[in-house]
Amino acid sequence: MKPSEPVIYDVAGGIATLTMNRPHNRNALSAELINGLGDRLQEAAADADVRFIVLTHTGSTFCAGADLKGDGSGERPRYNLPEILNIMQNGDKPVIGKISGHCMGGGVGLAAACDLSIAMEDIAIGFTEVRIGVAPAIISVVCLPKMREGDAMDLFLSGEKISGIRAAEVGLVNKAVPRADYERACDGLIGKLARGGPLALMACKSLVRRVSAMERNAAFEWTAKLSADLFQSEEAAEGIAAFREKRPAAWVED
Repeated sequence: MKPSEPVIYDVAGGIATLTMNRPHNRNALSAELINGLGDRLQEAAADADVRFIVLTHTGSTFCAGADLKGDGSGERPRYNLPEILNIMQNGDKPVIGKISGHCMGGGVGLAAACDLSIAMEDIAIGFTEVRIGVAPAIISVVCLPKMREGDAMDLFLSGEKISGIRAAEVGLVNKAVPRADYERACDGLIGKLARGGPLALMACKSLVRRVSAMERNAAFEWTAKLSADLFQSEEAAEGIAAFREKRPAAWVED
């Protein structure tokens, strides 16, 4: 992938890293960037060697939201924002957000759609739509399940920009850390996930996304089958053998 691409794609150690790469446009959600995200998310989903996905960015802004100025690429959209958010949340593989830059409007939706995310404490995050006469309609679908109603009402109505610390407090990101500790915290989180079995990681994401929306008896039936399938898998056999032999499992990189 050329560095000039809107989304730089790299796979190493079973981890696909997608880097939004339009810093001159503050990684605004242009057709070019959305197409790049859609293509690369689909590529990662189809790659059997990819166990989870890391979404990050170049420049001082994670994503500025809607592309109000136009990026001049002339590219026609092949995806829309709801499709991108659905791919992130409903895809099998966990998506980890490294949010080390400012995040506004639709960009907050991208952050909230990540399964796990770490932000820098001193970045600015905001639902700024109301200040230009619109509302955070589409992204509310992924943001509201993570927030208390009072916090959502306050931030939606005021358009206030909050810090990474406050974003973690209201549930939009999982954790906020000081700039000096950021890369170490991200590496630590990624390292923890890398110790999990590939099928197990996908199963855990599916549990969190699906069980709460299921009727109780249906949930027990579905999870019982999932558990049986996992225990009978080659992955579980290897994991249990590694535990008994006090060695890393085969999927753990040295």
